[in-house]
Amino acid sequence: MLYSFHGVNCICHTSPEIEYNRSGSSEPPFLLSKGFAAMEPVSIDNLSILYQSADFIVVNKHWDVRIDSKMWYEKLTLQSQLKYRFPELADPGTYYGFRFCHQLDFSTSGALCVALNREAAGSVYKCFKNRTVAKAYLALVRGHIQEAKRTICFAIGKNTTEGLTHMMCTEGTDGCKNPKPCQSELTVLEHGLYSGEPATKVLLQPLTGRTHQLRVHCSAIGHPIVGDFTYSFKKDSAPYRMMLHAYYLCIPTGKELIEVIAPDPFVPSFDSSWVPQHVTRCLDELIQELKDKGIWAEEEEKQEDLPAVPSPEILHETKTLELEEQQTRCKQWLSEWVLE
Repeated sequence: MLYSFHGVNCICHTSPEIEYNRSGSSEPPFLLSKGFAAMEPVSIDNLSILYQSADFIVVNKHWDVRIDSKMWYEKLTLQSQLKYRFPELADPGTYYGFRFCHQLDFSTSGALCVALNREAAGSVYKCFKNRTVAKAYLALVRGHIQEAKRTICFAIGKNTTEGLTHMMCTEGTDGCKNPKPCQSELTVLEHGLYSGEPATKVLLQPLTGRTHQLRVHCSAIGHPIVGDFTYSFKKDSAPYRMMLHAYYLCIPTGKELIEVIAPDPFVPSFDSSWVPQHVTRCLDELIQELKDKGIWAEEEEKQEDLPAVPSPEILHETKTLELEEQQTRCKQWLSEWVLE
C-alpha cells in the first residue's frame, strides 16, 4: 500500500495480523513528519520520522550528526534525539537504548532504520545477510560527468600515510594497505551549477562494501562529492554540508516490507546554490526501474550498513559470510547489547 504525507510517499506491505501502535488499533504504519528543512541546523527535537510501525522506525537522519557516541561531550546524537522523542520506546537492556539496524556516516543524511525489539532486529539482520536490502544514494559531485551511466571499479584500502589514517584510498596510492575490489554504480540525473561552479547530480549504488566507498570512488574519477572536506583534502569547505544523502531504502522483512524515500534535499527550493540546467534522467523513473529490475546492493558500506544484532544462532550460521570489517564491529555491538 502507498501512503503519502505532504507529498512524501511511503510504501509498506504488511501481514494482516500486525498491529501498528501501542494503543492496540490496527492502523497502518504512518508518517509523522514531512522532514526537516534542508538547511535547518540539527537540534535535539529536530528529528524527521519517515515511517513507523510496531516494530520499526525509519528516520531521515540529519547531516553532521553521529548515530551514537560514548564520548561524554557528544550529547547531540541520533540516539539522544530518539530518546527525547520516544522515551517510552528506549530499551534499557541495550547500551544505546535503540537497535540501529545499519549505519550512516556522520556527514551523510537520509533514511536509517531502527528496530524496536529483538525479533525485528534479527529479521533485518537476515535481510542484510541475504543481501536483499536495496539502497540508493543521491549526491552532488564537482564537474560535469559526460557518461550517462558508469560502473566504477577501483580497489579500496586503508590509507596508512601519516596524517591521513582516517581516510581510505584507491589501490596504487602511496601507503594504501589491504586494497579490496570495489564497485559502485553511478547514473547521471542532472547537470548544473553549484555556487556558480559546474556540478552533477547523480544516483549512486554501492555494489560492494568498503568504508567511504562512494566518496572515494567519486573522488577517484575526478568528481568528488560537493562539500566533502575529507576527500578534497580540506579544500572544499564552503558548502554547508557534504552532499551525500541516503534517498531510497527497501528492507523486505518477514512481517512487513519497509520501503521509504527520504525527501531529496538537493533541489533549488531547499538550496539556492544548486541550479540545475539540464535533466538527463528522471529520478522517479529511475527508482522505479531499479525496483522493477530487482537490482539490490550486494554488499553494504561499513559506515552505512552494519548488521543488526542477531541471535546467537544467526551469528553462528553467518559468521564466515560476514565482511572482514563487519566482524569486529559486530562483536562490539554484541558485547554492548545483552542477549537473552
